[in-house]
Amino acid sequence: MGTPDFIRELRASAGHQLLFLPGVSAVVLDGEDRVLLGQRADTGRWAIIGGIVEPGEQPADCAVREVYEETAVHCLPERVVLVETLSRPVVYPNGDICQFMDVCLRCRATGGEARVNDEESLNVGWFPLDDLPPLTDFALSRIARAVDGEAETAWFASQTLPENPG
Repeated sequence: MGTPDFIRELRASAGHQLLFLPGVSAVVLDGEDRVLLGQRADTGRWAIIGGIVEPGEQPADCAVREVYEETAVHCLPERVVLVETLSRPVVYPNGDICQFMDVCLRCRATGGEARVNDEESLNVGWFPLDDLPPLTDFALSRIARAVDGEAETAWFASQTLPENPG
């Protein structure tokens, strides 16, 4: 789908200035504990599947929608892996600047056949956890947290959580 209509409308008045946006990423695993990845059309790099949450949309619904739109795979969210604001804004080739707060979800594939399903991907595929293509450190950390059998709660980035919040 590319850039959502509501972002295009914002950009018409905001120009290229920084927009803070909610994003969702999905670490999708199949029955063989392979992870679903897409090769991004904009950068050529392999990545976990993700996108921008639409106004009024729940993050889990966004993850399911983005996974299907980009890969034709149906999935079911299982748990929140992490919630983190990306440390640096992204500057796109057209000059638009965005900073994302990512809600990463572990998802289980429930059907469909992995294939390129929109213009955002050059390729999609299932990868064994011990044979991943080159990925960013952030993608690798999300995958590691998603497959960690001990991690039943979400990980939250924090620079200022008090020692005793009470």
